[in-house]
Amino acid sequence: MPLLTPSTRTPRRHTPGAPAARWCAALAAVLLAVLLGPPAAGEAALRPAPSADPGAVRWAVQPSGPGGPTGRNYFTYDLAPGDTVTDHVGVTNLGDRPLTFAVYGTDAYTTTDGAFALLPSDRAATDVGAWIGVERRSWTVQPGRRADIPFRLTVPRNATPGDHTGGVIAAVAQDGVTADGQRVRLDQRIAARVYLRVAGEVRPAVTVESVRVDYDTQLNPIGRADLTVTYRVRNSGNVRVGGTGAVVVDGPGGWTLSRTSPVDLPELLPGAEFTVTERVTGVPPALRLTATVDLAPTTVDTALPPVQRTASVWAPPWLLIAALAAAGAWLYLRRRRRRPTPAAPPTTTGPAAVSERAATAAPAGPASVSEPSAAPAGPADASGATAGGTAEPPAGGTPAGAR
Repeated sequence: MPLLTPSTRTPRRHTPGAPAARWCAALAAVLLAVLLGPPAAGEAALRPAPSADPGAVRWAVQPSGPGGPTGRNYFTYDLAPGDTVTDHVGVTNLGDRPLTFAVYGTDAYTTTDGAFALLPSDRAATDVGAWIGVERRSWTVQPGRRADIPFRLTVPRNATPGDHTGGVIAAVAQDGVTADGQRVRLDQRIAARVYLRVAGEVRPAVTVESVRVDYDTQLNPIGRADLTVTYRVRNSGNVRVGGTGAVVVDGPGGWTLSRTSPVDLPELLPGAEFTVTERVTGVPPALRLTATVDLAPTTVDTALPPVQRTASVWAPPWLLIAALAAAGAWLYLRRRRRRPTPAAPPTTTGPAAVSERAATAAPAGPASVSEPSAAPAGPADASGATAGGTAEPPAGGTPAGAR
């Protein structure tokens, strides 16, 4: 009899009702696909994309020594003019292919939003970055390895006292392609900060150069609105400073209406400036508002005296002013109506009035005495009397016409 060898296939088990179950599962899958339909374009975009480049460029830069990292976060030095110090920067290649780095020093500055930044690669350093010298500029580091690169910092003899800030950069330049297909040269940089204080007179100083106050005036006389205070802080000393700032809003007579919580100021390098905008909510229209900027500056070593500056803005309650003006006008008109009108002199008519008018119209002069007339005025008679005159009889005689 031929030998029977066991089959390598898994024996298929027969379960009562299994074909029916498989048919039901297939039918359910078809119905689900019909109901849901194909995935939308937006849904496909939300799915995580696979890793674009398994060999992405990644590296780290940190203060180091001849035997490796020393646990420092920054390079910090206190030197005198003419001093020299030698140190090391560790550059670690975290990628999977060799990388060539450009290692050099540069200057730091504070951006307008308060961030710490280093000069771009196309700008030459003029401060501490120019005082840092590396043995050579180009260094190649194998994947997964670290290079502890030495450099020397020499302080010029004419260096000004105070803080000088910069960084030691390890940069990788490589070609890339933009979204529209143009080839560009990418300069990716990572740096370790350098804080140098040159011995000499230290002059910490902070000034508030300008304060602007804006008030969102409301028509409601008892309503409240927002007050916006914008002020610019400048480090006018020779060491880096920080600290906090707050705003106090007062009404007439020094009545405190609102006060903001202190906010942290960024680290300002010597000569740097930073603009702060505070929005104070719920301020009543108290006619005249005064905002006081209250700074509590600090240096790395100690706290500095507070710095204050004020500015004012009008906040008139317009409806209240209009109501008061209307009330004043109403009271004025009411008083004017109640005031008595002076009586006019009586008006006379008839002969008395004519006599008074004649007496008033007569010119001023010496009083004359007129004697009563014995006869009415008439034409001249034979005796030669004039018309309107008085005829006098001759002495001892009888007047003409007398009987």
